[in-house]
Amino acid sequence: MAQSDYLFVAAIDFGTTYSGYAFSSRADFTRNPLDIHAPQAWHAGSAQLLSLKTPTCLLLDSDKNFVAFGYDAENRYADLVSRELHEGYFYFSRIKMILYQNKNLSKDLMIEDIGGKSLLALDVFSLSIKALKDHFIDTINDEVPGIQIDDVLWVLTVPAIWNDNAKLFMRKSAEQAGIPPNKLLLALEPEAASIYCQYLPTQKLGGANPDIVVAPVGSKYIVVDLGGGTADITVHEKINDGRLREIYFASGGKCGGTSVDCEFFTLMEKIINPATMNAFKREHLENYLDLGREFENKKRSFQPNDAGPINMKIPFLTLDLVCKKHLGQELESVIESSDLSSKVSLIMDKIRFEFSLFTSLFQSTIDCLLTLMVDILSEKGCDGVTEILLVGGFSQCKLVQKAVKDTFPKHKVIVPESSDLAVMKGAVIFGHQPNIIAQRISRYTYGFSKKKTFDPEIHDQNHLEMVNGKEKCTHLFDAFLKRKETIQPGKIVKTTAKSRPSEDGVFKIPQ
Repeated sequence: MAQSDYLFVAAIDFGTTYSGYAFSSRADFTRNPLDIHAPQAWHAGSAQLLSLKTPTCLLLDSDKNFVAFGYDAENRYADLVSRELHEGYFYFSRIKMILYQNKNLSKDLMIEDIGGKSLLALDVFSLSIKALKDHFIDTINDEVPGIQIDDVLWVLTVPAIWNDNAKLFMRKSAEQAGIPPNKLLLALEPEAASIYCQYLPTQKLGGANPDIVVAPVGSKYIVVDLGGGTADITVHEKINDGRLREIYFASGGKCGGTSVDCEFFTLMEKIINPATMNAFKREHLENYLDLGREFENKKRSFQPNDAGPINMKIPFLTLDLVCKKHLGQELESVIESSDLSSKVSLIMDKIRFEFSLFTSLFQSTIDCLLTLMVDILSEKGCDGVTEILLVGGFSQCKLVQKAVKDTFPKHKVIVPESSDLAVMKGAVIFGHQPNIIAQRISRYTYGFSKKKTFDPEIHDQNHLEMVNGKEKCTHLFDAFLKRKETIQPGKIVKTTAKSRPSEDGVFKIPQ
């Protein structure tokens, strides 16, 4: 069955912190491109947090068989820990960053779980993707019985700033998860968000003028996808045929929301001390996870224009119990005796942070983001950018929004409704319209290794090699696509250069 033969498009958004999927039928898209469905809200255990995504967590048994994914994996593992039955299990969370940090990816790459046990990364990623794929198949068959995997065109989102090896690794993971190669597309995350916002009515584009769409023909705008692990940034221009062209290649860095999470838990260790926080995590993992979920809510919802103290609910009874057990003091006494007692206090079952202390948790991450954006907007070709589009889960943080608006007062900052779902839903639209991206800018120089007649005037003597009685210079690089050069996605490049006899000299520009 060809790629164009499908009944549904299903997009899997595999994130650092949260993952999910969305879908629409061909009929849905023809009638209303924004008629995109997602599963019912995932339930987050005792915190009763409802989310249209679920944590990127995988639980396997001692035989490496699948047990659970998402909130279910978190809660089951926490229960196993509480009953001291977890030792034989494999538990993985927030695994996506390994593909950004590891430049030498291979099918033999190993990844450690929470307890230090190793497993093939390809198996861990493929089982995670399979969990989302199977959940979708079960969901859609409840609505439309008889749908098979070949009836679906699958779109898997990947960060634009990843190298080609990381993108290929995700493709292999999806194929191992049972997705047919001829029914699989990769969507670059900031591009998917950009595509989604082209279809939104202006009243759902927070910050946009009511009389214009996000990008009238000829306008340039920067897309900032703020996820859990990274900020993924690209610059687009809308062209006459309604499609998009990239005018500056994807850039970014490790300044997503998880960096702030790390700062929060470091702060809690300073207040209570690291050993006690480790005991809290070890002995009451479910409550530890609930604390992280409460911070996630507060991180997104607190208002930076109100400089009053920040109150956050905590699992008071459990923390108090841990402090009594390991420190011989009540939680309130521990806080009062800490070095931060002037900025932290306890109010019933809530912890109260002074505004300056709470916002300091965000500072280094926001500074990193703003530096990236300033550098990109100062590049040649980006001088005409008039709008900044903030998407991704971390974009919902009001402190981030304020910092961007204050730093770029001449730009219109747009935060679309449900910005955390923009990538996932945009990937569905991309599946229906894969040619909507007209041009990209190459992040790398591509070419082949080749040999040429040795010239002592220009070639290094160390690369001299005799081939069939002739002097040749080895390890020369014959470039056919240069960094920052404009390219057409999916274009086939043919060259006579070959680095190995088996190569045919044909190269497809990465999607």
